[in-house]
Amino acid sequence: MSESHAKSETIVVAADRLTAFVASIFEHKGSSADEAAAVAFGLVDANLTGHDSHGAIRTPRYVSWVDSGRVRPGQGLSVASDGGSIVVADGNFGFGQVVAPQAMDLGIERARRHGLAAVAVRDSGHMGRIGTWAEKVVAEGLAFISFVNVRSSLLVAPFGGVERRMSTAPLTIGVPTGDDHPIILDFATSAVAEGKALVALRGGKKLPPEVLIGADGQRTADPRVLYGDVPLDKVPNPMDGPGALRAFGEHKGSGLSFLLEILAGALTGAGCAGPLPRKYANNMLAIFIEPSRFQPGDRFLQEVHSYIAFFKSSKPEEQGGHVLMPGDKERIMRADRMANGVPMAGDAWAELAATARKAGLSEPEIEAALVR
Repeated sequence: MSESHAKSETIVVAADRLTAFVASIFEHKGSSADEAAAVAFGLVDANLTGHDSHGAIRTPRYVSWVDSGRVRPGQGLSVASDGGSIVVADGNFGFGQVVAPQAMDLGIERARRHGLAAVAVRDSGHMGRIGTWAEKVVAEGLAFISFVNVRSSLLVAPFGGVERRMSTAPLTIGVPTGDDHPIILDFATSAVAEGKALVALRGGKKLPPEVLIGADGQRTADPRVLYGDVPLDKVPNPMDGPGALRAFGEHKGSGLSFLLEILAGALTGAGCAGPLPRKYANNMLAIFIEPSRFQPGDRFLQEVHSYIAFFKSSKPEEQGGHVLMPGDKERIMRADRMANGVPMAGDAWAELAATARKAGLSEPEIEAALVR
């Protein structure tokens, strides 16, 4: 941020300008225009749906990964083993926002051919909000299930423990509805996504109580338990703190997280979160389903709509409230932020602007991103 913008204020950036700004940073770091646009789309799409934890705030971290060689610009998906309906592919440590949509295209094509397909992706860069890729699949009329882990990212303590043993291991399920309101369930199996702790650390929305646990076993909402004390000129590393994220839902979330590590890590051959040392990577087991192979005609969609109506007919808990389907909150937020812009905490914008400067962008280019 330029010195004219106080770090404590909230910055609101138009979505198209934020996308172009983030893309320009990655172009300056060696990505092609197409690759930079793909990364920026994935990040800002997360912002648009309200998942700021996976949005533009991650740009400084991605840039640091490019600098360290953890992520390699110019790489994409390559097939390691092709069994027709089962494909094992390598992300070659390319940007996850490039690798993931390529994997989705492959899975869509195989599901069209076989009715059911599974694609294992190993050694990808961070894939961002997995719901973005579920939306891509569901738009083609397919159902989608994915299990993701992060090798070498020990962030989550198991139920009954205080030491880190799991990644945030998101679970994502998408179901087509035949219209522009698909069902998208997408959540980390940790109590909150690591990126939400990052948002809180940089002055954004505070964390709910007791989502973290310290080395002393005390539950807390202080993100410094995960990162330690981090100055603005340093990219926060969630491996630096003394504590851990907790799994959601006590023993249930812990058990689900453990199994996602097995499915996304062990079954794909990529490896689970630990033990360390292991090279950092996102890994995914994705399942693609052609509904018409199970139910002829529109019977599936008819039953889906019937159940949605029944589900939403429940009396709201609060007067004037609404029963929401998975994906409803994201659609509401997208409409609002497309119209009114993407809010960012002042500290988060300051860090993003500093990253742009280091990448070689000029002050006028940085200021132009804020013009509405």
